[in-house]
Amino acid sequence: MGFITSAALAATGYVVLDDHDQAADPPEWLDLEYVGWRSSGITRFAPLSSYAGDIECNGFWNHTPPRTDKNGVWVPSQVAIAPVLQARALEPGAMVGRCRVIELQPNEYADAIYNLHQDDNNRLNEEGTGWVVRGYYNLTDDPDSILILRSDRFDPATEIRLPLRAGARIIVDTQRFWHAVWHRGTAPRYALITSWTSGPELDAYITANHGDPHPPTVELDAQFVDDAQVELHRRIEERRRAFEAQGIVMEPPTPLYG
Repeated sequence: MGFITSAALAATGYVVLDDHDQAADPPEWLDLEYVGWRSSGITRFAPLSSYAGDIECNGFWNHTPPRTDKNGVWVPSQVAIAPVLQARALEPGAMVGRCRVIELQPNEYADAIYNLHQDDNNRLNEEGTGWVVRGYYNLTDDPDSILILRSDRFDPATEIRLPLRAGARIIVDTQRFWHAVWHRGTAPRYALITSWTSGPELDAYITANHGDPHPPTVELDAQFVDDAQVELHRRIEERRRAFEAQGIVMEPPTPLYG
C-alpha cells in the first residue's frame, strides 16, 4: 500500500521555500524554557509540542502507549510565550508531531559531519497514512552556516549544503538523509523544527511558497572536505575502540582509520 508522500519531495527529498520575513517576528525563542537534548553538537531544545504536552523531547514511540511522530500536544506554558512560532508551525495545515526550537552552539565542519544522523519520525507509522517529514525555519541570521544533507553518511560526494540565513525555510525527509548543521558563528543558532505529516495540505503549502527541489548548494574546498573526512573516520575509530575496551561492539565493525 505504501505511504502518502509529497510529490514535491519525490525528486530530491527536500525543498527550499521562499524566505520568511523573520525581521517582522518577535524573538520569542529567547524566552522559552530549554532542556538538554543531543543533536548536531552542543544543543538544547525548547519543546512547543510533545507527546503529552510536557517539556521533554523524547520520541513518541518511547512513551506509553507508543505512537508515531504525529498528533503532538502543545505545551501550554511554551505556546503562551511563543504564539507566533506556534502559528508558523500550524500554517501549512498539516498534522504536527514534535515541534521545538533548537539552540545550537558554534561548531566546526568536522563536528557536523561526525554528528550526521538520520531521524526515525515514522517508527510505528501505518501504511496508507502520511509520511512524516521535517520543516526547518531559521530564526537567527546565520548566512555562513549550512544544513548538511548526505544520502550516504560516509560519502561527501552525496553532500548537499543549504545556507541558513534568517527566514530560510527548508522541508526535508530526514529519514532519507543523514543531516546536521555546521554553524559558523559566534552566538547560538536558533531554528524552529516541526514534524509535519505529508498530504494535500503540505503539498499546497509547498506550492504556495514556491518550493524548489534544486536550490544552489554551497561549495567547499575539496581538500578541506577530504581533511574533515579523515577526522570523521579517526573519531569514529576512536569511539569504536573505547567501547570495545568495555566489551561493547560498535558499528561499523571494521576499522575506518589507521
